[in-house]
Amino acid sequence: MLGVVKLKDALKKAEDASLDLVEISPTAEPPVCRILDFSKYYYQKEKKVKEARKKQHEVEIKEIKFGPNTEEHDFNFKKNNAIKFLKQHNKVKFTVRFRGRQMAHKELGYDVLERLKNDLQHIADPDADPVSDRNLLSIIMTPKKDIDRIVEKIDKDKDTKLPDSEPSKVETEQIK
Repeated sequence: MLGVVKLKDALKKAEDASLDLVEISPTAEPPVCRILDFSKYYYQKEKKVKEARKKQHEVEIKEIKFGPNTEEHDFNFKKNNAIKFLKQHNKVKFTVRFRGRQMAHKELGYDVLERLKNDLQHIADPDADPVSDRNLLSIIMTPKKDIDRIVEKIDKDKDTKLPDSEPSKVETEQIK
């Protein structure tokens, strides 16, 4: 810390130390400068920016397609995949695709999307109402801000419920 120094004196001190005079904060009054090795300073600054970029999560939109007459097992399988995507903090776009005569019964597609909305309301929020475009009906769901805590709580509840369950008659007969 040299305090307030004239420009000529600062440049001379930097030259004597065979370092660079770097302006750190030009908007301050008086401007703040530092005597340091500029190439090393620049390298460390770039390294910090790279690290910040690595830790940053880029949100993707994953799409899951349904038909208006999707069976129960397929529906649950796709819903579980959506939950997996939401846990990864990605948005999920649910699309119901109509073919041929199915176009006359768009209410079936709205029912599928409404059912999804109700099933996932504890971990995701819809961005908007379902949007209809020709033969497609779609909605985008965004994971809630505290999804990690919600998922942790659900897993904890599942773990506590498992020991409480009693074996069924079939299981007790098989054990004997």
